[in-house]
Amino acid sequence: MTPGRAAGSGQPAAGSRQSTKGQELRAEGRTLCAVRYAMCPLLPGRSAPKGFTLIELLIVITIIGILVTLAQPSYQRAVTAAKEATLKENLFILRDVIDQYYADNSKYPGGLQDLVEKGYIRRVPRDPVTGSADTWVGVAATDEQGKEQGLLDVRSGSEAIALDGTKYADW
Repeated sequence: MTPGRAAGSGQPAAGSRQSTKGQELRAEGRTLCAVRYAMCPLLPGRSAPKGFTLIELLIVITIIGILVTLAQPSYQRAVTAAKEATLKENLFILRDVIDQYYADNSKYPGGLQDLVEKGYIRRVPRDPVTGSADTWVGVAATDEQGKEQGLLDVRSGSEAIALDGTKYADW
């Protein structure tokens, strides 16, 4: 006697998992899924269910959150390092231009705007730490009597601390 068949008949026994629909699909060459003998959604002519489950979405969002949390300090450090490199370059250029002005005119400029007016620079660069071109702090040149003779040096107007532990204003 075969399991799932009533004794002496070719009909499925009551309560068996086989059905006449299943026999018809097998005769046509189609296969059935193991769960409740429904047609498999991945067979030709049948589309797969669309979308994601809530658990799948939560797992993906959690993984993305962890990756962002790990990358954030590295990103912030890279942004700060880029600002510091820009500040060093701007200070180097401004100091070089002040020296060129002194070599050409035998005196120091009265301010950064004098460098723009005489064509040594196109415009006063922005301080990358403070975000403004108006926050540069000038160091005045003095003569023997202590009288100011113009702009000798320039420094950042920021009081923040650099990655190496020094103040930007001391650079």
